[in-house]
Amino acid sequence: MFTLRQLRYLVALCDTLSFRRAAEVCLVAQPTLSVQIRDLEDHLGVQLFERTRRRVTLTPIGREIAERARGVLRASQDIMDVARAASMPLAGPLRLGVIATLGPYLLPYVLSAFREAHPDLRLYVREDPARRLVGRLREGELDVILVDMPVDLEGLDGLELFQEPLWLAVPRGHRLEDAASVSLTDLIGEDLLLLEEGHCLRQEVLTICQRAGAHEHTGFQATSLDTLRQMVASRIGPTILPALYVAAEAAQDEQIRAIPFHEDCASVRRRVVLLWRVQSARKQEFREFAAFIAARLPDHVICEIRPLQV
Repeated sequence: MFTLRQLRYLVALCDTLSFRRAAEVCLVAQPTLSVQIRDLEDHLGVQLFERTRRRVTLTPIGREIAERARGVLRASQDIMDVARAASMPLAGPLRLGVIATLGPYLLPYVLSAFREAHPDLRLYVREDPARRLVGRLREGELDVILVDMPVDLEGLDGLELFQEPLWLAVPRGHRLEDAASVSLTDLIGEDLLLLEEGHCLRQEVLTICQRAGAHEHTGFQATSLDTLRQMVASRIGPTILPALYVAAEAAQDEQIRAIPFHEDCASVRRRVVLLWRVQSARKQEFREFAAFIAARLPDHVICEIRPLQV
């Protein structure tokens, strides 16, 4: 049976077409590499390379086998990564999904310090709507996701990380521009700008509209928080924005005024959760990740790690 070492020698020789350079890449003596390549050819019963005094040429069957060897070597590395992740918490690949209304405004508080604390971790971040992230998590395409509630929790486990207050954003000249804070009754009769279908935040703001006697501005729907802010600045109407976005972007926009809700309006918040599959073997890692995030949250969100509440 051939060995992984022989496959590495094969790939190196395929890439360099030089026994000397391939031996240097593999950190072995040239005669050792030559013997191993010959043994591999004998075992397979085919000629992988044509050799002359002046050149080495890959045969057609050698090219095909070399490509398959690359796949075998990649798969073997994946196995090593999985085993390392099991023995070394927060090491190896971690595929994180996050919603667009949260990721750009939360992750800057976390990612740099997280990578520094866990240099063996390879973090991959994917941004998608919550429903799609939940689907990818269930299918095993993602390891863990950051979303806001409510979402379908079937087959999932996780932790509630924090509650994020929502703020009213109005254009300059609006009747509420000078208010220090607002209540739901201040929204009676207002037409609020909303995100398009597919965003969890849209449903949360619709719920606020229903409770407050406000309405959706039916003439416009935004694709992003930035678009919402620009529409407010253009005096199309007011909207409701998350606190992290307000701190990162809206507070610097002189064309709008962001106003907090009264402290007794506890329902005007969104619940942000970290979710993983119930059967995941990395639950403890994800709990450590949750604690890491919580320790670095800014003051304008309400941190309270606790079990999920439907």
